[in-house]
Order: sequence, then structure tokens, then C-alpha cells
Amino acid sequence: MNDSSRAPVDEAYQYIGGELDLFAQATNWKSYYGRRLQGAITGSVLEVGAGIGGTSRFLCARSVTHWTCLEPDLSLSTELRKTLAAHPLGVPVDVHTGVTADLPPVQTYDTLLYIDVLEHVEDDAVELARAFALLRPGGRVIVLAPAHQWLFTSFDSAIGHYRRYTRASLGKLRPEGFPPERVFYLDSVGMLASLGNKILLRQSSPTFTQVRIWDRWMIPLSRLFDRISFGRLGKSVVGVWRRPPSPEV
Repeated sequence: MNDSSRAPVDEAYQYIGGELDLFAQATNWKSYYGRRLQGAITGSVLEVGAGIGGTSRFLCARSVTHWTCLEPDLSLSTELRKTLAAHPLGVPVDVHTGVTADLPPVQTYDTLLYIDVLEHVEDDAVELARAFALLRPGGRVIVLAPAHQWLFTSFDSAIGHYRRYTRASLGKLRPEGFPPERVFYLDSVGMLASLGNKILLRQSSPTFTQVRIWDRWMIPLSRLFDRISFGRLGKSVVGVWRRPPSPEV
């Protein structure tokens, strides 16, 4: 692993979310969306908001040649370096402390990932514009984010979410000239569970036990019902956009 670090925009930046440890063991969920994104994650990858690396190894496929983790929180990026040193991804890895605005514009990537990150960015349109500018011809930007504003709760606010998305609202963020390959929902059963919590339980945060139940029992059911619903229902929304390849000379 190349222990690379650029100065962050704000060296005092601290991530206010507390869900990283809470969802660290949600392996069924991460394996599920990892499989759904197979084939789209290729070449040189930039993972924006990599956190403590809880999703990287579920997304790093054989088609990946290089992985760059970008994390603005110094304490998280430090922990991430230790984790990757102890458990390598199997491809060359760089870790940068900072945000996309810190990256040199000459550096480009085949895949940019925003896994449960874009909802934490106040100006998401500007952020995605920077992402597409860092994309090589034929490359992809992939976003996974919480879905449906009517599911927004105090838990969203507590962990720094500005919003939740729909397929339509996520699709409006892309710059012109970047057609979507896929925009779909995931975790239809989890959506119903979240709705039940908001209406009946009204908990401010899920417990570790609830997360385990969701991951162990509900995600396998969602794999089935997501197919039946053709990606029209879900607690999360996924968008995959591709920069058109360069014309052949």
C-alpha cells in the first residue's frame, strides 16, 4: 500500500456520523450490492469518503487494477491505512486525506464510487460535477445513497445527512452528456422495515441487534423481492453513469 496523503481542505474536519461501526458487520448487504455492481467497477478506482474501509473489499473485483481511498477525516484515514496494511485488498492502494477538490485535475480514474456518501455533501451537484471531471472516457460514476425523503428521520440528521434521494432526484444531478446506464432501488424489504420504524417504533437510531436481523434475514428476502419489483422499490437507490468512450480514430 502506498501511504499517500494530501492536506485536507479543513484539517480539523471530523466526520459526525456514528453509523460506520454500527453497520460494519452488515456483510450480507455489502455483498449484495457488490454483486449488483460487478462489471461496472473496473480499472483505476477512486472511492470517495472511504471511511474505515468497510466497503472497499466487497467492491474490489478482479477487473480493478488500482484503488484510491479518499477520506477527509484524518482519524478515519489513519485507521483506514492500518486496516489496509493488515488486510490488503490485493491491488495497489493509495490513501489520501482530503476531498475531490484536493485532487490534481490531471489525475483521472475509470470508476468513481460514492457509497453512502453523497447524502453527506451539502452541494451534491457541485460534487458530482467534480467527479465527472475526474472520469476517463468510458469510465463510470457510481452512487449508492439512502432513498425516499419520506423516510428521513432524526437518525439521518444525527449522522450528517442533508437529504435522501429518489431515482428522479438522483438522475437530475448528472451533467449533460453522461447518460445513465442504470438507476434502480435496492432493499425493498428494508424499506418496509424503515417505514414501520418511522410510524410505529419511532427510534432515533437502530440497535446492533436490529442491524443484525436486517442484514441476516431481511437482505436475503430483498434479493428475491427486488427482482420481482424490477428495482422499483427499496431503501437505497443506485445510479450508474458512464462517460462516453473516445471516438475511435
